[in-house]
Amino acid sequence: MKFIADFHIHSKYSRATSKDMDLEHIAEWAKLKGIELMGTGDFTHPLWLSELKKKLKPMGNGLFEYNGIKFILTSEVSSIYSKDGKVRKIHNMMIAPSFEAVDKIVKELGRIANLTSDGRPIMGLPAKGIMEIVMSASPQAVLIPCHAWTPWFSIFGANSGFDSIEECFEEYSANIFAIETGLSSDPAMNWRLSKLDNISFVSCSDAHSPAKIGREACVFDTDLSYKAVMDAIKSRDQSKFLYTIEFFPEEGKYHYDGHRNCGILWSPDETKKHDGICPKCKRKVTVGVMNRVDSLADRTVGFDPPHRVPFVNLVPLPEIIGEALEKSPATKAVDKEYRRLLSHFGSEFKILLDIPIEELVKFSPGKISEGIKRVREGKLSIVPGYDGVYGKINIFNGKEEHKSVEPQTSLF
Repeated sequence: MKFIADFHIHSKYSRATSKDMDLEHIAEWAKLKGIELMGTGDFTHPLWLSELKKKLKPMGNGLFEYNGIKFILTSEVSSIYSKDGKVRKIHNMMIAPSFEAVDKIVKELGRIANLTSDGRPIMGLPAKGIMEIVMSASPQAVLIPCHAWTPWFSIFGANSGFDSIEECFEEYSANIFAIETGLSSDPAMNWRLSKLDNISFVSCSDAHSPAKIGREACVFDTDLSYKAVMDAIKSRDQSKFLYTIEFFPEEGKYHYDGHRNCGILWSPDETKKHDGICPKCKRKVTVGVMNRVDSLADRTVGFDPPHRVPFVNLVPLPEIIGEALEKSPATKAVDKEYRRLLSHFGSEFKILLDIPIEELVKFSPGKISEGIKRVREGKLSIVPGYDGVYGKINIFNGKEEHKSVEPQTSLF
């Protein structure tokens, strides 16, 4: 069975998260997007866990069902601790096969931190300590480092991370079989590190509001069960783990280096020329993902390893509609057109990935179908994101100073 999955999201109990991040809205938007399997997020929060136990229907295979959408038990935890004289800030996603395993994880983490304060709890336990608790809860439970390259709060982050999985997880490193690439990197960037050759790359939305669900995701062709999905990720079998859906990494808010308060946006080469010092405030600029990948990579840009899971870069449909209509993606006009298209074609991912352009043109003549075509062909430009500022997509207008991107057309 072919299906799309988004494992990493947050509930309404996480900070800076929409009050609509409840099961009803998550399921509704998963259907609009065309996603069959959703992560629950935040299972460590007692109120959210109580709601999950009450509303999710067990399927008997490690997955659960609510309003026609399948769910898998997931939660993110933030570890802030000192190691080797440096403060480390690492986010990890825990995935569990049952509420019994979740209860064991929650019991142990509850001894260390206040789980009621945030859906993504903060604790002083090292990342390998989280791994130990997850493994003790169930042999099938999994830990995946989140958004692995962001400057703060990630395993490879320039400001508070490590240079390798082994340095972070030590004796438990062999149990890490996947990392989440995050919005500011894609698999091609990660392929440049030979030390990650045995690691799978998953992509998830890290959504804080329903409309952001599925902005990155994974596509599988396997049984819809906990074991089948985890086995597909671990094996990287291209007949089962088909591909990942990615942001154009330039659009991520930590792709390039710079200072947003000073208006400084630099490529890694420009940062080196300035010794990493902002010319306006004379402080170090925030080093982005591209620079960090460059510093750890032992392969050139464009390296294409054998036996890798492919990927496709997409732009969310509301952004394409918004640029075509010259309106913000959040406006009523864009939402009206978005829902009109979905009512005819079925789902957002079906429109972005599957519907032939000639069919799109018949129902949506003009710039919207042309915009979808250009995104599929990689014919767009992006002002790269930096220091917490999302990159700016430019599909129709080449007037802005921009960085062109290479086409990702293999799936079309």
